[in-house]
Amino acid sequence: MGKLKNILWIVALIVLIVLVGVVAYGYYQNATMEVKRPVATMEVENFGTVKFELYPEYAPETVANFITLANRGFYDGLTFHRIVKDFMIQGGDKNGDGTGVATTSDLKDDGDSTEYTIKGEFIANGVDNKLQFEEGTVAMARSDYTSYSSSLTEESYNSGSSQFFIMTAKNTGLNGQYTSFGKVIEGMDIVHKIEEVEVTSSSDSGGTESTDSSSQEVSTPVNPPVITSIRVETNGVDYGLPETLTPFDYTSWLYQQYGIDPSTLTTTE
Repeated sequence: MGKLKNILWIVALIVLIVLVGVVAYGYYQNATMEVKRPVATMEVENFGTVKFELYPEYAPETVANFITLANRGFYDGLTFHRIVKDFMIQGGDKNGDGTGVATTSDLKDDGDSTEYTIKGEFIANGVDNKLQFEEGTVAMARSDYTSYSSSLTEESYNSGSSQFFIMTAKNTGLNGQYTSFGKVIEGMDIVHKIEEVEVTSSSDSGGTESTDSSSQEVSTPVNPPVITSIRVETNGVDYGLPETLTPFDYTSWLYQQYGIDPSTLTTTE
């Protein structure tokens, strides 16, 4: 009986050691497993394919917003409406002229026509995003209302919605001032081909999503390149929906500066 008891204790000990090993290995795997970053694949009509890696660890709200819009087909058929050689190409505006803002219905099935913006995730806005603006950097466009009043800094910083741009050259002046959230990993040659299309230039009338607070020049392609589709592979990770903000109403603000009540205005046909 004593011998059998000893054998049972040995078997139990072996089972315990195996179980501890399995659990420990599981914890080790979870601790060392590298979660692959999401990768966006963009098809541009008559140009080709561009792939860019997204960085949720630096700009989680922006990445969640971009992934949701892209995978719901928001960007399909939109254009690169602003192209500045040796600077960037900009797209993602459903109006096609730099004035477009996404709505909650673009984010979710139970949304509506309410327009929204998201928090700017960059150093000047209190977010520790140190991604640099180099060739291939992907970033969110935003408005710059400070040209009208220096008091509108917060409104400017948090005005991004759906428009994004891809850098075609390094520009350190944007570091910490705009939300960088990705980097081209394939197809930079395609980005440069898009950069070469014919454009016409004019002055910005204000209020549109821009990328360069030091310049008001708008470079509009004669034949805007069309984004056939953008889809993001998330590698099984659910990044959720972004926290949305109410867009700044520039028109109402301007009326207030001149003491005008918008409700008193009448329109003529």
